[in-house]
Amino acid sequence: MKIAYLILLLLPFSVFAADADYRLMIKEHRFQPSELSIPAGKKIKLLIENQDATPEEFESHSLNREKVIAGNSTATIYIGPLQAGSYPFFGEFNEATAQGVIVVK
Repeated sequence: MKIAYLILLLLPFSVFAADADYRLMIKEHRFQPSELSIPAGKKIKLLIENQDATPEEFESHSLNREKVIAGNSTATIYIGPLQAGSYPFFGEFNEATAQGVIVVK
């Protein structure tokens, strides 16, 4: 009985489990790297570290994600599993310089 209860308790956390962690950095209003390769068919955890003093918003229409990342802080976004292809993203607050793409292979 206790094991079944424990499984039911932990079940919601399995939704957030990722196959791998990947990192992006925001520095001088640019994403680094500007191109990030990830495997197809896998759920990933994307850690975005904003090293600028000002906030930036990670936004991607093709990934259906947007998240404001405060200055000098880190945010986590889960994406996937995705099919092979290119998924552009940008920083809404500095769109002229903060551009990137996730390439799924």
